[in-house]
Amino acid sequence: MRRPLPKRRVAAAGLVALAGIAAIVYLRWGRASSDDLVLYGNIDVREVNLAFNESDRVTRMYVEEGDAVVAGQLLAELDGARLQHAMLEAKAGVAVQGAVVARLRRGSRPEEIQRARADVAAAKAQLRDARSTAARFAQAVKTGAASKKDAQDSVTAHQTARARLDAVRQNLELAIQGPRTEDIEAAEAQLQANENALELAQHRLADAKLYAPAAGVVLIRIAEPGAVVLPNSPVYTIALTDRVWVRTYVPETVLGRVYSGMKANISSDSFPDRYYSGSVGFISPTAEFTPKPVQTPDLRTSLVYRMRVYVDNPDRNLRQGMPVTVALLDDEPRKQPVVPADASQPQVPP
Repeated sequence: MRRPLPKRRVAAAGLVALAGIAAIVYLRWGRASSDDLVLYGNIDVREVNLAFNESDRVTRMYVEEGDAVVAGQLLAELDGARLQHAMLEAKAGVAVQGAVVARLRRGSRPEEIQRARADVAAAKAQLRDARSTAARFAQAVKTGAASKKDAQDSVTAHQTARARLDAVRQNLELAIQGPRTEDIEAAEAQLQANENALELAQHRLADAKLYAPAAGVVLIRIAEPGAVVLPNSPVYTIALTDRVWVRTYVPETVLGRVYSGMKANISSDSFPDRYYSGSVGFISPTAEFTPKPVQTPDLRTSLVYRMRVYVDNPDRNLRQGMPVTVALLDDEPRKQPVVPADASQPQVPP
């Protein structure tokens, strides 16, 4: 017959068992304590559909499904020959109009002013000659040496010479003053329009290359080289790896214990020995699964609020939809409510 174990040995064995359970709980929940909250949720990852802004033929696709990409990485290209020609045409238009604006801003060249002055001098000489000719014919008509028609023709020539002198004098004045301010402003406005057209053409040419907006993993490769894509037609679907969060729900009964920035430990069944740190980033202001407007106390306790807990995921093991356990760590002192300045006196209901 076996002798019963002494009470001290039984007590020691019990203490060892309790210590083992405590160690397991600590390893399983990290820093979670009896005052901390334990919630359950799923990993959420943002997904983006990447598309070209232009309609053209796809020439190159650089990544496959499952490939990790970084921000700014080149993913695909279109045949940009048509866009290249449009850009060159716009650039030529800017060059032409720029030369027009430069010419107008400089005004008349010195050679043009000198030519206008020479025209004035020549017109003056012609006017003097026409005046003397008209005077001679007028005297010849009196003596009968010339007909009245010849005298009238000389007068007309004199008037024509005077009008030409007035015209070349105005040309000289315009050459000295230079182009009109309105003409310069119109040319500058046209140059601005051409520059905008060039910038648009350059932007469209740049859109022939598709880049990753952020770090992520390629989920779906939709198009293939040789395919003609339309504007905004998805080419890739990428899951962004930054940031990752847990979508969970907090009951209304413990909502007052949760606050933005509250620390958390996250664990998953897929990696039981790996714990991730996080913090509360968003608490919905509205309840979900809300019953009728008038609730009994029992129904009010069933309300839940959607919450987002951001997670540090350095090893990229947390994936979309993965179930996880969230232990909220209440390490900070409870914040006191803010009382408005106009609420110093208690409000007595009527």
